[in-house]
Amino acid sequence: MAPLLAVCVGYFMVILDVTIINVAVPVVGRELTASLTGIQWITDGYTLVLAGFLMTGGALGDRLGNRRVFCSGVALFTVASALCAGAPGVPALVAARLGEGLGAALIVPGSLALLQEAYPEPAARSRAFGLWGSMAGTAASAGPLLGGLLVSTVGWRWVFLINVPVGVACLVLTARFVAPSPRHPDRAVDWPAQAAVVAAVTLLTAALNEAGRRGWSDPAVLAGLGLAALAVAGFALRERLARAPALPLRLLRSPAMGGTAVVGLLFNFGFYGMVFTASLYFQHERGFSALRTGLALFPAVAVTMFASVLSGRLTRRTGDRPLVVTGMLLGALGLAGWAVAGADPAYPLLVAPMMAAGFGTSFALTGSTATVMGAAPRAYAGAASAVFNTTRQIGSATGVALGGSLLATSADYGSGVRLAMVVGALAYLLAAGLAWRCVPAEAARAAAP
Repeated sequence: MAPLLAVCVGYFMVILDVTIINVAVPVVGRELTASLTGIQWITDGYTLVLAGFLMTGGALGDRLGNRRVFCSGVALFTVASALCAGAPGVPALVAARLGEGLGAALIVPGSLALLQEAYPEPAARSRAFGLWGSMAGTAASAGPLLGGLLVSTVGWRWVFLINVPVGVACLVLTARFVAPSPRHPDRAVDWPAQAAVVAAVTLLTAALNEAGRRGWSDPAVLAGLGLAALAVAGFALRERLARAPALPLRLLRSPAMGGTAVVGLLFNFGFYGMVFTASLYFQHERGFSALRTGLALFPAVAVTMFASVLSGRLTRRTGDRPLVVTGMLLGALGLAGWAVAGADPAYPLLVAPMMAAGFGTSFALTGSTATVMGAAPRAYAGAASAVFNTTRQIGSATGVALGGSLLATSADYGSGVRLAMVVGALAYLLAAGLAWRCVPAEAARAAAP
């Protein structure tokens, strides 16, 4: 259990930083005089760098050793968090958030790869992935409430300072309890492919963020979307021609790997888009304080820890597919329930929809994680983890960016939130159909080295 604890502490810090910021950004925006676009970049600057460099982090982990790269990421994340806390303005804060994202990009693929190394037996690995997912649920549930409490008492800068002692504890635990990882020095890092991923994520997120300010038909927005598509095509071409691709194309083309990674993109898109738009809605439309907003969002994320543990136990009996499909249908039902609740629904009417979305997302996470990791050879564990988490973070970034743009271009916050919930519900439904086709009925088993 000690290696699991050490790895999960680092992952906890990464996920906490995703959700804790949602209730803080309106206050940060007011104190630092940030526009809505600036607020989006404070949130999305982290996730876009995380998404863009996950492939690099996974490749470096396979080449240099996952424990070494994981610890480097924790150290970088801790230092960048301290810089966030001391940022004098929006540009400095966004830059420090980019540093946090880079550190997180080294942490996340290493966390799953280290669990893959520590727990090679399928049943033990499923339990470890379930606890890994429950740690994400704990961080997600603690984030809005802790963020609201810190902002309301000691100030928003403590939202970032809290990462410093957690990061130090993670480094100590990892050095003591996690065994050194095997290295594959012959595995070259495919830098052109990494650059294409960074370009695609950055251009897509920037275009979606700017759509709220410029409009969807603005030439700059359309150019950004077109260039992002070209970057994706360039990545695919590079992987086809490269002698040492970041991940063999036969794995990327497999339904278990490629299809399930898209499922991860869709459920992160729906869930984090909901959390971001709901946070702005509660504070701007209903006048909630940061702490009250954290309490209002708590039902959505409190169930995630229970859902991850439950799915980790059930997967050995049912296989992964029923759990992933059920989770996605619950998520769709939840966001659709918010959308039809009315123009100005009473808060109790929103509790069940938020809980359904949070439970469904976390319920599907364990099975989808096990499917992706089980489809890859152990020598490519870091790269497989990076692919899955890259698509998930792209989903988070685009969910936040599109949600902010819909709020900015709608007649009022209420109608913008309802439209965002409809889009999120459709994403969950698409994920359910894709999971039915791509997730194996039986629990995934790790491929041979």
